[in-house]
Amino acid sequence: MKFFNTPIIKAIDAYTIENEPVASIDLMERAARALTTAILERYAGRGFAVFAGPGNNGGDGLAVARMLHNAGCSVEVWLVNPKGKLSADCAVNLERLLGIGVPVIQVADSFAMPSISNGAVIIDALFGSGLDRPVVNGLFADVIRGIDAVDNDVVAIDMPSGLLGADNDPSLQLIVLATLTLTLQFPKLSQLFAENDMFVGELKILDIALSQRAIAETPSPFEYTCKEDILPLAKPRAKHAHKGVFGRALLVAGSRGMAGASVLAARSALRSGVGLLTVHVPACNNSIVQVAVPEAMTSIDNNENCFSDFIETERYTAVAVGPGIGQSEECEAALLNLIDTCKAPMVLDADALNILARNPKYMQRLPHGSIITPHIGEFARLFGATDSSYVRLQAAQVYAMTFGVTIVLKGAYTVVVTQLGTMHFNSTGNPGMATGGCGDVLTGCILSLLAQGFAAPDAARLAVYVHGLAGDIAAKEKGETALVAGDVVDCLPRAWRLLEEGK
Repeated sequence: MKFFNTPIIKAIDAYTIENEPVASIDLMERAARALTTAILERYAGRGFAVFAGPGNNGGDGLAVARMLHNAGCSVEVWLVNPKGKLSADCAVNLERLLGIGVPVIQVADSFAMPSISNGAVIIDALFGSGLDRPVVNGLFADVIRGIDAVDNDVVAIDMPSGLLGADNDPSLQLIVLATLTLTLQFPKLSQLFAENDMFVGELKILDIALSQRAIAETPSPFEYTCKEDILPLAKPRAKHAHKGVFGRALLVAGSRGMAGASVLAARSALRSGVGLLTVHVPACNNSIVQVAVPEAMTSIDNNENCFSDFIETERYTAVAVGPGIGQSEECEAALLNLIDTCKAPMVLDADALNILARNPKYMQRLPHGSIITPHIGEFARLFGATDSSYVRLQAAQVYAMTFGVTIVLKGAYTVVVTQLGTMHFNSTGNPGMATGGCGDVLTGCILSLLAQGFAAPDAARLAVYVHGLAGDIAAKEKGETALVAGDVVDCLPRAWRLLEEGK
């Protein structure tokens, strides 16, 4: 799903109005119906307190209030309008609401939070995605403070009021703490950042049928990767294919006490379809890997404890290095030598990234089509600490383009940043996957797809999606608290089968 910076969304709205054609007020009515349906699915039988602003987001809120009233719900409405001016569509919806007998309390000068029953749901319709400056004081700040001071569930329409579409500093601005954000047509960039999770709450995207032509013809570097984006990549296997067709992968992983990283990554690679897998292990881990992953071959390092050897890589179609290898001097020298001599695309993760951070000139020496998979801490060690997710994302885009690599920036919405500057936010996965070893599983999955001949951006996008999907399947069976990385590996076959079946 392509998505856009918030100013561009306004242009797509305008194109839809002009070319569908549909009146602006009717497009608002369409949005309000989608919002009301989603609200009633979650909160049927509850009362509602709507806080609306003077713009089109407020118009959405007033239209939703009318529809909730018509559905038999108890609705109270406050219209916050310090300047005494309403957008045209907001004014129409105010008139419609008053016309069916729903009183609206106008707030113009000062605000004290009214008493709202414990079971009532607050609907935040003060500001939408068009807000272009932070809320720090004034009447709207008082309303936001009032909403945030109560314990009621809060549904934000399109955006939690006060949250800007891209860069924010939550320590310097006031933002509604939503329980559920119902965003219209597309996710908004800031909704996908970790520091804004406390404001966004659960995120649900509602289709309001904006012009598909405008969406298709409007360029954007952003994608929210959904099933529809991934299915074209999950191609069926040819009837007469053999194991050589599906690549030869080398995995360099593990050290003394870290054999599990080798096992998890190897099992993941095999469960993601690689034809032949060799795992390079220190001598102490050979028997463990041979028993735990009998389908894999092993290459045994001369060092008993860690990766230290020169490895011939000519026969491999992809190489992954990093999970559990440690950061000893011998390991560091071996890794740098591997980077200098390897011609196949590489996946670098975990300890390999920490070694790379100490040797930054080697970023320029990575083979064409390589992928690095840092979490936020590893990214900071590689490229420097950043003040916000937005700044980090911009930095990742610059570095991916500069070094010609794909960066998999891991987190709740793992972002695949390509050397062309595109940024793909993943839609699968859950907090249960925040456990040791899940990154090793992802590395194995990416390695497998690279070895099979997928281009780096496609390998990363597909692997991240399937890894998260397997985690979601595992969470349904095990729950999030008890989830371990091995559960994700065990659920990879079902995740792949869903894609094979187009589900």
